[in-house]
Amino acid sequence: MQPTDADRRYLVALTYDARTALVVVDVQNDFADPKGSLYVRGGEAVIPLINVEIERALAAGALVVYTRDWHPPVTAHFEKDGGIWPVHCVRDTWGALLHPALTVLGPVISKGIGGEDGYSGFSMRDPQSGEVRNTPLLALLATREITRLVVAGLATDYCVRATVIDGLERGYAVTVLTDAIRGVDLEPGDGDRALAEMRQRGAVLA
Repeated sequence: MQPTDADRRYLVALTYDARTALVVVDVQNDFADPKGSLYVRGGEAVIPLINVEIERALAAGALVVYTRDWHPPVTAHFEKDGGIWPVHCVRDTWGALLHPALTVLGPVISKGIGGEDGYSGFSMRDPQSGEVRNTPLLALLATREITRLVVAGLATDYCVRATVIDGLERGYAVTVLTDAIRGVDLEPGDGDRALAEMRQRGAVLA
């Protein structure tokens, strides 16, 4: 999947450096492949754009980090076990793998590993007790003295939104690559509302 000239139209003003991290959110088969159990319409189209960003980020000395859902087979996150979602991204299955067309050249942060709701790359919430605990992402960013995040991936109205908001609340400057995200839109307009919320909270939409 090669990017076109049109794919690169928003790249000119966006720069990276050693204090920036490109966070690639949940570009997994179950979300980004039409055969996936929770396919996000158009999800595969973000991959060439993200690959361009990965190349640019690494060339500038930035960190590239990936998040992924990594659920157990039984979890209250799933509809069959009392949650709201179809079974998806079960650990060690095809659906949980990062899409094969995605360039993967950095650490991968797994979330939802104990059955939690794993929307944000930064934190996970137990769907029964409500307890919230951190993923390894915050510590990883601290070791690199990261101050700014660039976020892309899936899906706009869930994991991208949650990761962006958590990042802002933790004091990072956050840029969202709007061409390199797609929304679930369970309700029409959910993706647009998520973008408006991210902007209102202080994210830059590029």
